[in-house]
Amino acid sequence: MTMRGKFDYDLKTLRQKLLEIGSLAEIALSQSIEAFQAKNVDQALGVIERDSQIDMLEEEINDFAILLIAKQQPVAIDLRRIIVAIKIATDIERIADFAVNIAKATIRIGEQPFVMEIEKIVRMHNIALEMVSLGLKAYYEEDVALARKISDMDDEVDELYGQIMRDLMQLTKMNQENFSQMNLLSLIARYIERTADHATNLAEHVVYLVKGRHYDLNG
Repeated sequence: MTMRGKFDYDLKTLRQKLLEIGSLAEIALSQSIEAFQAKNVDQALGVIERDSQIDMLEEEINDFAILLIAKQQPVAIDLRRIIVAIKIATDIERIADFAVNIAKATIRIGEQPFVMEIEKIVRMHNIALEMVSLGLKAYYEEDVALARKISDMDDEVDELYGQIMRDLMQLTKMNQENFSQMNLLSLIARYIERTADHATNLAEHVVYLVKGRHYDLNG
């Protein structure tokens, strides 16, 4: 195998590792909201326990990427591919952390009846999860148009987040005794909103990879 052939193989390996960590994060997100809806503490615990696998894979990706830079001294598009891989791995790890945080809040809520309808929280989560999936697809296909679509979805998440926070503030005025759970629900909504922000980061990384320039898609 030529030097270029080996480098291309290593870049493909790096991309596969990113798709693997992305898939694990998607699973964690899906299971965290399922656990929340069902008040399933065992499922929530599973999300927390499996997070170490994602943490280890992020470290592996970073080490592999740094080794590629040191060995190959890449320039232009090849260097961008490696830099973007490091950035995406970091965002995905943070997304997985938010899934863990949702799981922890779910455990604290336990079997208490919900003090408000959770439909908006679930809808917000589903949009954020789709954003993550599309971000990974855009990365795999290097699709700028798909990446830009994610920023529009982020606006939907922000709107729902605002509605949820207003609902909770109104509920707090009338129902002080359930303040602890209302605080946990507000945290869950915040974790989902931050998940969407990091999914938007994925989209920005794709645009940078293809265009070679940084664009703020959150603006």
